[in-house]
Amino acid sequence: MPRLAIVTALSLVLTGPALAQHSHQHHGQHAAPAARPGTAEPASTREYRAASERMHRDMDIPYTGNADRDFAAGMIPHHQGAIDMARIQLRHGTDPEMRQLAETVIRTQEAEIAQLRAFLARTTPR
Repeated sequence: MPRLAIVTALSLVLTGPALAQHSHQHHGQHAAPAARPGTAEPASTREYRAASERMHRDMDIPYTGNADRDFAAGMIPHHQGAIDMARIQLRHGTDPEMRQLAETVIRTQEAEIAQLRAFLARTTPR
């Protein structure tokens, strides 16, 4: 078998599963498998799904062409999503290391949101 045919066949074998998985994702968002019919999702899963959906919806900002402002405006909902997920972890999680990390995420992301909002406030066109 010619080398090109071997390389092409190997390429298809290796990329096929990735392409199939990609087709189940939406606009760069990771699509989580839905619960099986007749089974109830844990409360934490429902809350994580809602937080993720809200974050992705809120990150769909109108872009201005100003990379600095667009970065700040997009990162605020992204960081809020991290805070929301950390709070879900604190409500439902039990691992001490993850609880401590969740508390740190809340503190640091809140501080960064304040910094991003201050930047947007002082750079708002008048």
